[in-house]
Amino acid sequence: MGATQTHSEYQYENMVGKTGFSTEQIKNLHMRFQQLSGNEKTLRREHLKNIPALANNPIKTEIIEAFFDKRNQLDNELGSYEEIGFEEFLMVMSHFRPLSIKTSEEERTAMRRQKVRFLFNMHDTDGDGKITLEEYRKAVEELLSESGTIGQEGARAIADAAMLEVASTNVPNLGPDDFYEGITFEHFEEILKDLEMESRMHVRFLDMNTANLRCGKTSS
Repeated sequence: MGATQTHSEYQYENMVGKTGFSTEQIKNLHMRFQQLSGNEKTLRREHLKNIPALANNPIKTEIIEAFFDKRNQLDNELGSYEEIGFEEFLMVMSHFRPLSIKTSEEERTAMRRQKVRFLFNMHDTDGDGKITLEEYRKAVEELLSESGTIGQEGARAIADAAMLEVASTNVPNLGPDDFYEGITFEHFEEILKDLEMESRMHVRFLDMNTANLRCGKTSS
């Protein structure tokens, strides 16, 4: 037991620099990983499908796939894993890491860009570097059709109109017969420039106590 604990402590310390989490935060996330995986060494999609808070989320599939998307491991590799270990889980969770009072402006900018990239990857499902009209339609249809007040055709019409607006904004000289290939990451970043990411990207769906993920010490 003692040797195992020492090994775990070493692993935690090794992940601090990679993720920006403190050792205590990594311990908390490891406990949640064990709960989700049923104390197995790896996490599979079916483990996440059993989270009650995700059951009625219209983008449940995209959220789950994000955990297995190799692009979210920050090494720009394409493809997906069949299962992930704690280190991969932790790297994905680092996208949701809250800011601290010690976070510099440079770090804040880098963290925001990382969060935007995470969201972009969720919608760029084929990994070609663009969110195409079909991918955008699928996202809008899922978000709107789940409400039951807008049918599939209505959702598609909204998606088409929104994509046309994005195209005219991002490519002002686009002619009526020109084909808009899709939203690039740079376009996507511009679209979300006024969105406050910190309040939008949280870990409530994992049933985590977000107070445990605060960076640094807090006084009460």
